Amino acid sequence: MRPALRDAALRWIADDPDPATRAELQRVLADVMAGGPDDDLADRMSGMLRFGTAGLRGPVRAGPAGMNVAVVRRATAGLAAWLARDGARGTVVVGRDARHGSEAFAAAAADVLAGAGFAVRTLPSPLPTPVLAFAVRELGAVAGVQITASHNPPADNGYKVYLADGAQLAPPSDAEIEAAITAAPAAVSVPTGGDVSGADVTESYLDRVGRLPRGTARTLRVALTPMHGVGGATAVHALRRAGFTDVHVVAAQAAPDPDFPTVTFPNPEEPGATDALLALAAEVGADLAIALDPDADRCALGVPAAGGWRMLTGDETGVLLGDHLLRTGSHDDPLVATTVVSSSMLRSVAAGYGARFAETLTGFKWIVRGGPGLVYGYEEALGYCVDPGAVNDKDGIAAATVACDLAAGLAAEGKGLLDRLDELSARHGVHLTRGISVRMEPGPRDSAVARLRDAPPPGWAVTRPAPDVLVLRRDGERLVIRPSGTEPKLKAYLEVVEHGDRARAQARLDALAATVTALLGDG
Repeated sequence: MRPALRDAALRWIADDPDPATRAELQRVLADVMAGGPDDDLADRMSGMLRFGTAGLRGPVRAGPAGMNVAVVRRATAGLAAWLARDGARGTVVVGRDARHGSEAFAAAAADVLAGAGFAVRTLPSPLPTPVLAFAVRELGAVAGVQITASHNPPADNGYKVYLADGAQLAPPSDAEIEAAITAAPAAVSVPTGGDVSGADVTESYLDRVGRLPRGTARTLRVALTPMHGVGGATAVHALRRAGFTDVHVVAAQAAPDPDFPTVTFPNPEEPGATDALLALAAEVGADLAIALDPDADRCALGVPAAGGWRMLTGDETGVLLGDHLLRTGSHDDPLVATTVVSSSMLRSVAAGYGARFAETLTGFKWIVRGGPGLVYGYEEALGYCVDPGAVNDKDGIAAATVACDLAAGLAAEGKGLLDRLDELSARHGVHLTRGISVRMEPGPRDSAVARLRDAPPPGWAVTRPAPDVLVLRRDGERLVIRPSGTEPKLKAYLEVVEHGDRARAQARLDALAATVTALLGDG
């Protein structure tokens, strides 16, 4: 085997404080030294997990390219050094979901932060990510750490950081923290131990969510799934506190289970992921179906439609919730925000209410920083911030509660969410959106973007809101191109706006999708 690979593995083993992962990497190394292939070992030793605006995320396994206690210790040492760069200390809140390794990783993060002189408050059990984001401001903390991989596959886990304003990291903080992690000592040498105590903000969070409904109607039958994640009990309690008591949960997906046994991929956007939910909704005669992702920061809605139940797109839900909050709100000079890849319909809705509108780059780190007076923000990937004064990030449970408020009010008038969508389309035009992903390695991907930038198809106007984002527009159509931040993919986001004719809008969207697929395929 390669001496450099062997030596790197031996150094990591010597510096790993966790006996379980030390033994795991020793077994992998021994297999290679006995003549086996070195692909697995090389992948594990290919470099540290990169720390970005979402923190860390990767497979639970031994080695620097995995989520394990050693990696968490070094990451937390870097975070602690960055937080204390001006010499100040304060409270840091640590939470976790129920994925493999989450309990040990949360304990490791708490120990390192305490060893660095911070007062550490740990949430009492696996809880949704929005509860951690809420706890940061509720407890006056300087930061929060949530151990979660959201809707990633079962083998993964992650490490997510919130700052004192309760929002996710934004550049340049992520790069500064990554530099501090690089400078951190070996995991076995990181100091641990100190002031760690429990903190339970669940009741305060539930009280806040319970006050979100604006209307008085509460007659609504709800089908709900937490998709084997940690949001089920909290969501049911929140809905009950808001007055929605007729809630039916998918039994096979109700309890947290890190193996996610009934879904191929635990993401409500994935085909088939909500089949059990929609079957339950039909069985119990529900008015609304709600799917949370495993850490409950995202929410998908299902509705009865002609021919059966269907899930709304993220843009459909995003516009419905935005319109509802503006329609029923009493804020002075409110601001709503969404991203450059989301539907442009929210801009028109905001104008109709005399509200300000901000279009940001992708990600909630930008949405919640869209400007002063933010009352609502959403992204097409099922993320909704309906109460930025409490949770300055996406919150699937709060969004579900507001959705129930909207649905119950409409039901009292003999209407449904699709009826309200039709009303909005009649007023603002039919807005249809679709996403396309094409697997491309970085070289061909960059070439395709450069070609579209330098020689766009005839009739398209091109703008660049960021170095790696292209926006192409022509009459009633928009195309946004950007590389995936986590996979070798090029992503395209399509929108067609048609006034008065949904069928024509659908035909135009299908034609645009075919054109874009051909364009990207030529890259």
